Amino acid sequence: MNNTFTIDDLQNIWQKVSILHSRQTYGGQNKNQKIEYINHIGSVVFEIINASKNSSDFNFDLAIKCAFLHDTIEDTSFSIENLEKEYGQEVKEGVIALTKNTELEKKYQMIDSLNRIKAQPKEVWAVKMADRICNLYAPPYYWNESKKEKYLEEAKIIYEYLKEGNDYLAKRLSEKIEIYKNK
Repeated sequence: MNNTFTIDDLQNIWQKVSILHSRQTYGGQNKNQKIEYINHIGSVVFEIINASKNSSDFNFDLAIKCAFLHDTIEDTSFSIENLEKEYGQEVKEGVIALTKNTELEKKYQMIDSLNRIKAQPKEVWAVKMADRICNLYAPPYYWNESKKEKYLEEAKIIYEYLKEGNDYLAKRLSEKIEIYKNK
């Protein structure tokens, strides 16, 4: 396991993403419930920390940085240039792969992203699986059955594309897919 990331590095990147995602919320399981978006970032980071303990030959530094930053290009004003300047080219490439290309029609965005992720180190694959694991805990209260079914189908596609990237997270994702079917 490649792990030179210190606790100060963790604190610094947490501070950065907390500021970048400040005041962002998402809908919870119950009406009028709003959850701070940083909760999602933390959940993905927790999945990666746990995966690193259950995976051999795992570049923790790359995975944890991409986990913290995976939504910054898509959801904040943080630029690709600043991302590379502060975290390096490898992290930048990983985060870009994890970011939807909004210039494409929506129906092509996920497959495009998955293909770009597969061109990255397996730790980037791990972040995408961790992201979907976290998003499968509970659907927002306002999603109808059709939306839930579509999201579940997307999760299955993510699993099929990326399952060979990390056995531990693939198993977790498969389990979450099964549980989500009953929500």
